Amino acid sequence: MRVICAVVLAFEAVVLGLVIPVAIMVEGMEPAWAVGVWGGMAAAALLLGGLQKYSWGHYAAWALQAVMVATSFLVPGMVMIAIVFGSLWVAGVVLGHRTDRMKALHAERARADQAAGTAPEA
Repeated sequence: MRVICAVVLAFEAVVLGLVIPVAIMVEGMEPAWAVGVWGGMAAAALLLGGLQKYSWGHYAAWALQAVMVATSFLVPGMVMIAIVFGSLWVAGVVLGHRTDRMKALHAERARADQAAGTAPEA
């Protein structure tokens, strides 16, 4: 699960970085404010992508998703992007949990087969 979430955060960082020129040119926001908000969120996404091995990093990334949705109302079109990345995040968590469970079951089955002295099935 953590790998999938880290990948989503990495792509999210790229998109958040691309929101900065849109906010400045289309919405007429102050460059310092746009860089501070979306540049800071992009940096946080990259940092949290690397910290997904810690449970607190995972929960902090959930908070980042909420902040992304909240700030998306400041730039038109960003709402749809926030919804897409929020959906990718939830899908990554759900599918990641499923994958982790399947890996654990497979490892358990392999240990049981090894203890019984039979070769594991492919």
